Amino acid sequence: MDYIILSITILAIGIVGLVTKHDLIKMLIAIEMITAAATMNFVVFGSLMDDSLGQAFSILALSVDACVTAVALALAIVIFKKLNIRDVRDLSESSEQEKPAAEEN
Repeated sequence: MDYIILSITILAIGIVGLVTKHDLIKMLIAIEMITAAATMNFVVFGSLMDDSLGQAFSILALSVDACVTAVALALAIVIFKKLNIRDVRDLSESSEQEKPAAEEN
């Protein structure tokens, strides 16, 4: 029961971080917290039901999550190097400013 409460707490912290933060890296960390909480739920409920399928799925989920995180981090690095933007709000403003310039050509 303690692990379920811990998982819900981690999930809540991740959701609050995703909603309130606008930095790309902080949002990526918040997404990682959400996926870690979901993976923890698979392990906890699998152990409560005496089924090892939850543990097997959590290993699969962690490996897929590592790949997704690597791609997201690479995109964040490219965005920072090319546009020098870390704030998501600035990124959306930057894309809105570029659309009229592309339509003129």
